[in-house]
Amino acid sequence: MKDGKIFAMFFNGSPRKGWNTFKMLEAAKAGAEKAGAETELVNLYDICFPGCKSCFACKLKNAKTGGVCILRDDLRPVLERARQADVLVLGSPVYFHYPTGVYRAFFERLTFPVYSYHYENGEPLVARDKVIETANIFTMNCPEEMMGKMDYPKILGANTDALRAVFGACETLCAFNTYQFSDYSRYDFNLFTEEEKRAYRDEHFEKDLENAKELGSRLAWRAKEHIK
Repeated sequence: MKDGKIFAMFFNGSPRKGWNTFKMLEAAKAGAEKAGAETELVNLYDICFPGCKSCFACKLKNAKTGGVCILRDDLRPVLERARQADVLVLGSPVYFHYPTGVYRAFFERLTFPVYSYHYENGEPLVARDKVIETANIFTMNCPEEMMGKMDYPKILGANTDALRAVFGACETLCAFNTYQFSDYSRYDFNLFTEEEKRAYRDEHFEKDLENAKELGSRLAWRAKEHIK
């Protein structure tokens, strides 16, 4: 909570601003704001940072890290603000079956200091005092009907499962068969046609954005329940 309001943070793991992932995150952010949340969107590609360095400082006895990665770099202030957030939404395009490397580097730095090697009744005793509402937004060239064939539910679902284990709640929203280029005539491909891509976008992407907006609103309202 920040200044008496729900605080929701959104993290763009795409190198492209103004495109599919960014637009989905902006829609989710608008939904959270409509629900009364204070918000922030972070473009992760604007920050120079590594993933976890396996220093285990956050796992030392009597560690004073407070659930924030000890590495002092340009990502540290972002992680400190994230520790104050009630809602965390991570977004990434899917590259060769996986979220981007920047998404994963951030994911490691965000989650591992909160996760604990102490377990009770089969559950980790995580470093948080309330449920944090989280979500993944994934955008992809893959059509929805090929999700199972590509094993995406398992591959992408592992990220959602980890966020849920660490923060207590997580859901996933996907946008499929996304429009990739501003000028298809410049690129060499025969896997699909520009006409097919444009037709799918025109029919579906506004609904994808509406789903993202509803997601942001839903997470903010749930977060309010956790702090009553």
